[in-house]
Amino acid sequence: MTTRDKPVLVIGGGLAGSEACWQLAQRGVPVTLIEMRPTRKTDAHHTDGFAELVCSNSFRSDDPEGNAVGLLHEEMRRAGSLILTMGDRAKVPAGGALAVDRDEFSGLVTKALTDHPLITIERTEVEALPDPDDWDSVIAATGPLTSAALTQSILDVTGEAQLAFFDAIAPIVHFDSINLERAWFQSRYDKSTDGGDGKDYINCPMDEAQYNAFIDALINGEKTEFKEWEKNTPYFEGCLPIEVMAERGRETLRFGPMKPVGLTDPHSDARPYAVVQLRQDNKLGTLYNIVGFQTKLKYGAQTEVFRSIPGLENAEFARLGGIHRNTFLNSPRLLDPVLRLKARSSIRFAGQVTGVEGYIESAAIGLLAGRFAAEERLGLTPSRPPVTTALGGLLEHITGGAAEETFQPMNVNFGLFPGLPGDETKKTRKRGRDRKAALSARALEELGVWLDGSSRAAAA
Repeated sequence: MTTRDKPVLVIGGGLAGSEACWQLAQRGVPVTLIEMRPTRKTDAHHTDGFAELVCSNSFRSDDPEGNAVGLLHEEMRRAGSLILTMGDRAKVPAGGALAVDRDEFSGLVTKALTDHPLITIERTEVEALPDPDDWDSVIAATGPLTSAALTQSILDVTGEAQLAFFDAIAPIVHFDSINLERAWFQSRYDKSTDGGDGKDYINCPMDEAQYNAFIDALINGEKTEFKEWEKNTPYFEGCLPIEVMAERGRETLRFGPMKPVGLTDPHSDARPYAVVQLRQDNKLGTLYNIVGFQTKLKYGAQTEVFRSIPGLENAEFARLGGIHRNTFLNSPRLLDPVLRLKARSSIRFAGQVTGVEGYIESAAIGLLAGRFAAEERLGLTPSRPPVTTALGGLLEHITGGAAEETFQPMNVNFGLFPGLPGDETKKTRKRGRDRKAALSARALEELGVWLDGSSRAAAA
C-alpha cells in the first residue's frame, strides 16, 4: 500500500467530520470514519445520522454581500462543500437565512457518505487519541459532545486543565398548536432571499406589561441544577440561555432575540413592545422552533412560561429546550497553522472543538482539515486560504490570530478580515453595506485564485 492509498482516520460524524470525509474522498484519498452513535449515545442527539442538527435548524444568513456567514456559505459552495450542497437541497423558508429540514438534511449527508466507495464507516467509541504508529493521519472532529474518556485523553496530551463550557437548545413547537388569531407571519422588514413573500417567521407580540411579566417568569422559573463537577464550567456568550440574558437586565431581550424592529402586528397595525419569533423547522411546515430561546429551565417551567407568550397559549412542544456541555481547545496555543496538534502532528482537529461557534463555521474547519490532510496524502504542502477570505479569516483566528489568554469560541464576522485599500483615512474608508460588499468581493476573487492554485497542484 502506497502512502496515498493509506486511509485517513476521521473521528466523529457531525458537520465537521462529515465535511472532512467528503473533502478527502473527493480527492481520491480513502477514509475510515468512526462515529460512536448509536453504540454510545449523547445528551443532545436523537438519531445515529451523520450531521444531525441538535440545536437550531438555521445556518443563518445566506447573503454573501452583507453578512460574513453568508459569504462563508458561498465560499464553501465554491470549494465543493457537502454540507452546503445538502443544505441547499433540504432548505425551508427562512427569510434571508438558509434553514433546513433537519431530518432530510441529515439523511442526505448520511447517504452521500455511506454510498461513497472510498469511505468506510465504523460505529464504535474512540476513547483515546490514536497512536501515530497505528494512524499516521487523524482528524478529530468530535464536536461539543466529546466523550469524557476522549476529553481526558486530549487533556493528557495537551496539558490543558479544561476544555468545556455549557451550550443550550431551544424548544420546537407543533405548528397547528400556534394561535394565528394572535400571532402572524412576517420576516423583519419583509425580507426574503429566495423570492418568497417575506413571511417566513411566525411572530408573537407582547405589550409592555406582558413583556415584564414574561421576564419575571423567566427569572423565577425552576432551572436545571448542575452536577458538582459542572459548576465551574462557563457559558459561551454567543448562545446564552434566555433566562441568563434576562437576568442581565430587563431590556436585554427586547434588544436581542425579542426585538420588535421591522415588524408590524396586522391585528393592531402597530409595532409591538417586544416579539417572540418562530422559524420553520422542517419542510412540511409542521414544526417551528422558538428563535433564540435556548434555555436551562426545567421542562415543567418551560411549558408554563412559554405558554404565557401570546399566540402560544395552547402550544404543544415537539421538543423542549435543554442544556449540554460543550468542549473546545485553546487552539491558538495548541494547533499549528494547518490544524495539526503541536504536541502530536499526526492529529488534526476540526469543527466546534477547535473554538469556532456555529454549524457552518464548524463545517468550514472540517472542510479545511479534510483538504489539508488530502494534500499531505498526495505529497503536497497544505495550502491555506487567503486571510482575506471568510475561510482564511476564521482559520487565522483559531490558529494564531486570537490571544491564547482570552481565547473564546468565535462566529465568522467581518472583524476577522484585513482592512481594505483606502482604510487609512476617514474620507476614503468604506462603511456599512458598501464596506461589507467590498470585503466580500475581494474574498471571492482571492478564493478563486486559491482554489485554482490548489486544483493545479493536485493535478500535477
